[in-house]
Amino acid sequence: MGQPTPATADAWWRSAVIYQVYVRSFADGDGDGTGDLAGVRARLPYLAELGVDALWFNPWYQSPMKDGGYDVADYRAIDPAFGTLAEAEKLIAEARELGIRTIIDIVPNHVSDQHPWFRAALAGGPERELFHFRPGRGAHGELPPNDWRSEFGGPAWTRLPDGDWYLHLFAPEQPDLNWAHPAVRQEHEDILRFWFERGVAGVRIDSAALLVKDPQLPDFTAGRDPHPYVDRDELHDVYRAWRAVADEYGAVFVGEVWLPDTERFARYLRPDELHTAFNFSFMTCPWDAARLRASIDETLAEHAPIGAPATWVLCNHDVTRTVTRYGRADTGFDFATKAFGTPTDLALGTRRARAAALLSLALPGAVYVYQGEELGLPEADIPLDRIEDPMHARSSGTDPGRDGCRVPLPWTADAPHAGFGGDPWLPQPAAWPAYAADRQAHDPGSMLSLYREAIRLRPGFGDEPLTWLPAPDGVLAFARSGALCVVNLSGRSVGLPAHTALLLASGPLDTAGRLPRDTAVWLRA
Repeated sequence: MGQPTPATADAWWRSAVIYQVYVRSFADGDGDGTGDLAGVRARLPYLAELGVDALWFNPWYQSPMKDGGYDVADYRAIDPAFGTLAEAEKLIAEARELGIRTIIDIVPNHVSDQHPWFRAALAGGPERELFHFRPGRGAHGELPPNDWRSEFGGPAWTRLPDGDWYLHLFAPEQPDLNWAHPAVRQEHEDILRFWFERGVAGVRIDSAALLVKDPQLPDFTAGRDPHPYVDRDELHDVYRAWRAVADEYGAVFVGEVWLPDTERFARYLRPDELHTAFNFSFMTCPWDAARLRASIDETLAEHAPIGAPATWVLCNHDVTRTVTRYGRADTGFDFATKAFGTPTDLALGTRRARAAALLSLALPGAVYVYQGEELGLPEADIPLDRIEDPMHARSSGTDPGRDGCRVPLPWTADAPHAGFGGDPWLPQPAAWPAYAADRQAHDPGSMLSLYREAIRLRPGFGDEPLTWLPAPDGVLAFARSGALCVVNLSGRSVGLPAHTALLLASGPLDTAGRLPRDTAVWLRA
């Protein structure tokens, strides 16, 4: 068990490489087809060799799994499909012995409809005040209390047999909590302490800007200010209280904050609130030099006044994988619908993904790597009868859902199920063994080898800020601490700037020693 300690000056999180573990799909230790903590523990040496500083775990709590574990029934218990609390404690300790910290997911906006609070609320108990129950509109209450829509499609309200409606910004199995109630706030502070005492080094906050609702629950009006449930001012009191708890343990926060207003975004990163927040503009940016540079500049500018580090991520459990995304000729990307224009060229996508890896790992701040990105996995096509993501069903099939980036990993090329374990809960593509970690581990030209070497060399960029260098159109070039990063997004080969050594390349230079299209290099000045 960890013990409360004074806030520490250890700022490892400012430049960390953090690996995202979607437990259900990482590695299956008991052969039942579902990834588990035993599988993660067995692969800790792999993660140590990769060189990551921390692991971020998607929710591993007891859950009916109606939304991949983001419907939490008990925050103090591990889901039996994954293991036990004792195993989680061992995993945290064993990872720490290898120099790897643990970050867990907290889902404060909602709980599962199987959570004791909600079950008591349905039975008419005082717990009803911990949620948003309202009578309906219309002559007989047959209409929802307002016109809010679920993030997963359809109305954000479900009617109960007693006639009342309850709010859920996501699936009906995920009722929203009432953050105006002090018991909700106290419970979450207690949950934080529970996990910090078990050695957790940080917390990722799901849907961090959605918790607080306008108590009047008004209809949604485009442009309404303030928004009835996004980025309300009352939220900051919540996170100031959380920060006080985290500081007792030297723990850190990363928020999932989707906001177009950079000034409003930066408020969450003030010194007494969250330490970091995800950078979604970079992740969803197309493969275009001008737009990527603008995203990088805007990100650094919005973090600078408050002294918070930027974060960089190419993919996560909600987004089409990088190889597939960058393999689209038009690279257009609509996050809401995952709609693309043209078929995927995996060779093109892989070349760009390799270059993007070097770009993101050279930037100042922290980097998140979603499991399987280091193997160059593409998005998988999931048969319609095997899709589990509620986004697909609630959109009437117009959204393919997020299961394509959640397919269980390939570990051993010649083993059944590519070495994942038992028959996987989502089907693996026939080509999956070609991406297996064991096949890539000894191939110096593989994606895995590129990630390992890049993470090993990354400290060479130091703590210096980024300085852009003169470069041809379509080329990004910058320096940090005597190291240079050059990325060619133009349609032709380009010459390299003056340098003393080539440190790493995402692909071979051409016969004239020039940098080909869709290729990146790290150089010593």
